[in-house]
Amino acid sequence: MSNLPLYVITFLAYSVLAVYFWRAQSAGSIDVLNRGMIGHAVLLPLALHAYLLYGNLFSGGDLNLGLINALSLILWLTMLVYWVARFFYPIASLQTLVLPLAAVGALLPALFPAVHPLTNNLSFILEAHILAAMLAYSLFTIAVLHAGLMSLVEKRLHHATLPRVLQGLPPLLTMETLLFRIIGAGFVLLTLTLVSGVVFSDQLFGKPWQFNHKMLFGFISWCVFAVLLLGHHYKGWRGRTAVRWTMSGFIFLLLAYLGTKFVLEVLLHR
Repeated sequence: MSNLPLYVITFLAYSVLAVYFWRAQSAGSIDVLNRGMIGHAVLLPLALHAYLLYGNLFSGGDLNLGLINALSLILWLTMLVYWVARFFYPIASLQTLVLPLAAVGALLPALFPAVHPLTNNLSFILEAHILAAMLAYSLFTIAVLHAGLMSLVEKRLHHATLPRVLQGLPPLLTMETLLFRIIGAGFVLLTLTLVSGVVFSDQLFGKPWQFNHKMLFGFISWCVFAVLLLGHHYKGWRGRTAVRWTMSGFIFLLLAYLGTKFVLEVLLHR
């Protein structure tokens, strides 16, 4: 593979930054580090990752959105959203946790090349549908990471001890506020994805809309997040309740797309 050295460089760049950030996190100086030049250095692996992704997604003029490429794209978007959000929220510690995942995501397409191009005639509707879907997955990936961290921090606080690496995390209230804003944005994008999939099925997939397993799990996930947002707004749901509903919605979302891709590409070899 001609781009193999670039894959390795991208992986190493993410990995070196991950180690650097983790050490700063343990030393309690992560926010200072993130506001300096090292914080901007994340743009280097992000740019390299984007270049590799573009080559994989549009190789030969076809859209190649297989399982591995989709995972890599979701992790890249997740890393990008975190990098941008750090200018508005004190979430440098959370960005630290995503760097190792982004490193793995950047290397996956080199280890498992995708072989299932989707189409070579991309319409604006299809491009918008795919973009909305990938952004929704990325935002909900961030949300589930948030929820998991909130749950871990809350449990450790009950024992009056926090591991040093978790002591630099934002306050739970800040994390909770950001969690519901991320879920809200992801919910809007998920709604657009489902609606466009139903209304423009002929233009997107070349056939009338069909209620299949992918659509079923997608609608179940949408319902879970809708109930969570309504419960938070009207009933004040938060804490463990919010974490459980976020995890549940994300699992259904994984089954809707990545689970279907796994069965088709890995188990059935289609």
